[in-house]
Amino acid sequence: MIRLRDYIANWENSPLAGLEHTPWAMTTNAASIIQGMISRLDSSYRVTNSIAIHESAVVEDGATLKDAVIIRPNAFVSSRSYLRGGVFLDEGCAVGPFCEVKSSFMFKGSKLARLGFLGDSILGENVNLEAGVVVANHRNEWAGKEITLLQDGNEIPTGVRKFGSLIGDNSKVGANSVLAPGTLLKPDSAIPRLTSVDQQTKQLISAML
Repeated sequence: MIRLRDYIANWENSPLAGLEHTPWAMTTNAASIIQGMISRLDSSYRVTNSIAIHESAVVEDGATLKDAVIIRPNAFVSSRSYLRGGVFLDEGCAVGPFCEVKSSFMFKGSKLARLGFLGDSILGENVNLEAGVVVANHRNEWAGKEITLLQDGNEIPTGVRKFGSLIGDNSKVGANSVLAPGTLLKPDSAIPRLTSVDQQTKQLISAML
């Protein structure tokens, strides 16, 4: 069983506390979850067409925001970035230029540097994804595209075709790295630059040896 509190220590105090969804159910239903949260925001948010931006947040001209989006206090969204499909940016989060964030949740202080992609994923607090990081969300190369996760050697079927990663608090992913769909990173993980992380492929190789 995957528990979000094991990856996000402050989960019970977060705006999403109380949700009993699996991580992949959260990302699959991100737009509807965030839409429901928007109706409970206070007057410090400016809400336009399902886009809620806190008065202290900065969204530069040239950024594109679609579907349901919440941008919380002191968050930053750079020009030329693209947020869609339900996106939650917690306090102090940052999305750099030429990034795409799709159906994802970023908790306090997490950052996606320039030229990055974050798809159908959940980032804990103070996660840093350096420039060029791709958090992939779809097994385009496999005939059977259902995403399967691996936790402590056990396979966990998700029943979905799109899910990226669950990344624990204080983790760091180096520049130009790729996280394959279904990646789990425990808190305080450190991924070197130019690394390909594919936990499912490693499991398959081990099974054949």
